[in-house]
Amino acid sequence: MRARMSTDSILVADIGGTNARFGMLEGKGDISKRLDLENDRYSTLADAVRDYIDRTGTRPSAAGLAVASPVVDDWVELTNRDWSFSIEAMRETLGLERLEVLNDFAALALALPHLGEDDVRELKPGRAVAGAPLGLIGPGTGLGVAALIPTPAGAVPLATEAGHQDLAATNEREWAIRRWLSARHGNVSTERVLSGPGLSNLHAAIVALDGLEVDSPLRPRDVAAGARDGRAECLEALALFTGWLGATAGDLALSLGALGGIYLAGGVLPRLEELFDVDLFCERFLAKGRFRDYLEPIPVRQVLRTESALVGVAQWMLDPRRRGPDQ
Repeated sequence: MRARMSTDSILVADIGGTNARFGMLEGKGDISKRLDLENDRYSTLADAVRDYIDRTGTRPSAAGLAVASPVVDDWVELTNRDWSFSIEAMRETLGLERLEVLNDFAALALALPHLGEDDVRELKPGRAVAGAPLGLIGPGTGLGVAALIPTPAGAVPLATEAGHQDLAATNEREWAIRRWLSARHGNVSTERVLSGPGLSNLHAAIVALDGLEVDSPLRPRDVAAGARDGRAECLEALALFTGWLGATAGDLALSLGALGGIYLAGGVLPRLEELFDVDLFCERFLAKGRFRDYLEPIPVRQVLRTESALVGVAQWMLDPRRRGPDQ
């Protein structure tokens, strides 16, 4: 029988399309030795993990990795990064006794009940129903969508790929944008506009439809900078982004029956700051005809704590339902 696993030997990580966040799990959930690394510096995920281990002088016997991709079986391919790996082969490569891999937004969903008042920002007040599902949506390098579902045995995270569902248009301008994107990309998923690259896609569509002249395609941060400078096409791109996010979040609330609340996460919103029109978001969130009254009481909060997914991974690794009696 193996010795009981000490929590100070558990590495936790949140692997996105752009950055990888690492830490070490201590005690009942505290995370120390935090370090963020840029994915572009590494050829493989294993290289990034090894660099973290070397930099921090840690020697973990177990690890939990939240990854921005579906996790169905042993083989994992990141959606917005050219990394793929076998879970069992990586466990052996890193010399770990135990390696758990889960979807990054499933990990973030697990963290929601453990966030404090300072970890979230209220966007829309409401009255959460105790024991009801929570919905989570977050524009980043891609669009993550997940839920936390209550069960008699405890809350269970529901990982989804709803970011790749078809984008719905609700007015003539949105239909025109969608048609232009379809001509260029074929399938138009929600992620095509609700992500960092989505801001660039929206700007490119507006420029093409309105016959505007630009020197080169704008990066997401350039679209935001243009909006701050008052450029009309950049302001419209932000308004389209915000409205579509509100409508999609409302759809998520209806699909899940998320009377416990909707949470917004991801790396895009913190960078937009004042450009994110909360009133527009909330109006589109509620604009569901006869079911406006159903959505009205649902609170909407933005997750501010950047290492929240690490908190979720920690909960996953500490969950006795996921550990054998000899751990």
